[in-house]
Amino acid sequence: MENQFLEMIRTRRSVRAYRTDAVPEELLDAVLEAGTFAPTGGGRQSPVIVAVREKNLREKLARLNASVMGAETDPYYGAPVVVLVLAKAAASTCVEDGSCVLENMMLAAHAVGLSSVWVHREKEMFESEEGKALLREWGLPDTLRGIGAIALGYAKEEPEQAALRKEDYILRK
Repeated sequence: MENQFLEMIRTRRSVRAYRTDAVPEELLDAVLEAGTFAPTGGGRQSPVIVAVREKNLREKLARLNASVMGAETDPYYGAPVVVLVLAKAAASTCVEDGSCVLENMMLAAHAVGLSSVWVHREKEMFESEEGKALLREWGLPDTLRGIGAIALGYAKEEPEQAALRKEDYILRK
């Protein structure tokens, strides 16, 4: 069966090196909107999406994220946009809700010619005092739970082909 959407899923790759080119506003808007249409538990829409383009703030987020690992690298790989996904911690499906948002945005990015990669450790980042202060600075409750982020932009190089899928990935009964 040939289907454009299924082909998009098959060809999306995680990219870990980005050009500095700005992401056009209309492409960013399309990616962010796709996130808002992700399924959420009970339709409660617990996630909050924060798109960060400002260089100093991206660098601050990178330092916060790297500090969780005890590293000094850029966990967002120099991407010109970092999209954070947080969710109401009180929602029993906050992790699942935020994960669906992230996946929708990664697929949308690929569909519009952008590259992305899921970045982790936002939970720890926004549990820290510095992370909570950022949330308050943005007018958000400091009780939100960090779910993840995507680095978003144009790949420096063409991504490699997908690895073969493991034979025992699917079990049918």
